[in-house]
Amino acid sequence: MSLKSPQLAPNGIKKVGILFSGGPAPSANAVICSAAECFRRAGVQVFGFLNGYSHLVDFEEGSPLEEGVDYVRLDQMQLEGRRTEGGILIGSARANPGKAMSRPEDLTDGESTAPMLRVYNALCSLGIDALISIGGDDTLTTAAKFKLYQDTFPEGSRKIHVIHLPKTIDNDYEGIDFTFGFFTAVDLLARQIRNLLFDASATNCYYVAQLMGRKAAWLSYGASIAGEASLVIGLEDISDDLKSTEETVNPKTGEVVLDENGVPKQREIILFDKLVGRIADTVEQRMQQGKNYGVIVVAEGIGEYLPLSEIRCCVSDDEYRSLEPDTFGHFPVSQLKFSSRLGRLIANELKRRIGKKLKFVGLQFGYEVRCQPPCAFDIILGSQLGSGAYIALCEKNLNGVMVSVGKELGLEFRSFEELINMSKLRAYQRPLRIGEGLHQLARYMEEWVQE
Repeated sequence: MSLKSPQLAPNGIKKVGILFSGGPAPSANAVICSAAECFRRAGVQVFGFLNGYSHLVDFEEGSPLEEGVDYVRLDQMQLEGRRTEGGILIGSARANPGKAMSRPEDLTDGESTAPMLRVYNALCSLGIDALISIGGDDTLTTAAKFKLYQDTFPEGSRKIHVIHLPKTIDNDYEGIDFTFGFFTAVDLLARQIRNLLFDASATNCYYVAQLMGRKAAWLSYGASIAGEASLVIGLEDISDDLKSTEETVNPKTGEVVLDENGVPKQREIILFDKLVGRIADTVEQRMQQGKNYGVIVVAEGIGEYLPLSEIRCCVSDDEYRSLEPDTFGHFPVSQLKFSSRLGRLIANELKRRIGKKLKFVGLQFGYEVRCQPPCAFDIILGSQLGSGAYIALCEKNLNGVMVSVGKELGLEFRSFEELINMSKLRAYQRPLRIGEGLHQLARYMEEWVQE
């Protein structure tokens, strides 16, 4: 019968916990509420842990988790009508109990796994049978580590099932095609780009818009295509001929950073003058079509690979001296606004080429898209993922999988081992594939620059 309701599938799961970790994303509540409602209807108690792993990782024996402070009972809340709301019903945070676990051998190291043990003990204190985590690649990695950590327990030990639901408006890790929030974010950014395009056309100027996307430019490409940007560039577009290296210098001390052998550490950088030249090619091509206006979109991930001399031009003296390089020689500058500097360099290059000075204005977009009211498609995606958590646990009796949405919005279940680099205990990144999909479409929609 086509209208037959799902059948209850009792399999020993009596209590589940749900948490949301990392940055917000549109349609978060569709995921949380749809999962909670499915479990409630099956008679399973649902605990919503507040602010990600924050309270779980601080758990201490003898100090029980407190309802209303550390968690809420989602199965006792009125959730009808809340799937379409913005925000995050149970909050979020970036607490990461798996941070110290970076190698397989760390899974059995007491010091490295101490935060994970506190999470395990906290869940056991409430009798939780399964944990559903919602978040990005870091949260997927943490979920996988939690499952792998429990795999090291002696035979017969209590095991908590782990299911992960992907949340990334950057759309940037393996195992998904698209996930909730992406299309809502693209829609808002595309509208902003279109507004800039109208403004640029009226005033004969160019805007350089810096968009979210640290490791992958899915969001920048989607927004650029839907917003009719003149050109979009992501980190994926930085080919070898646009790369070089430089010695890593610590801005705080002014000293060259040395590796373990005492050799100056090299950091990969972008040849900024070549990048400026490529953008100028597009602008010049548009000018030949009588278009002295446009919008250039650049993904924020470019910022990590700027030469230090360029970073120095983008921040105040105080901000510059506060920067410290990471182990790869990169700086935490994903939020650095470099679009204004890039615009000035493009204007100078065009003045050199054609003797005409165009106006370029730099802008940065990001946080305003994260809690935008979700579009219908993202609500559908989020609701499907939430129900998928129930199906994975109670109907398929799965553990250690990520639920994703594939062809015709059908559910897919991928094991953590497929999605994680097991040697580094790190989720695989998923950049745009050059010459395919969104990347290919963007090139066809822009002015064609012949080399």
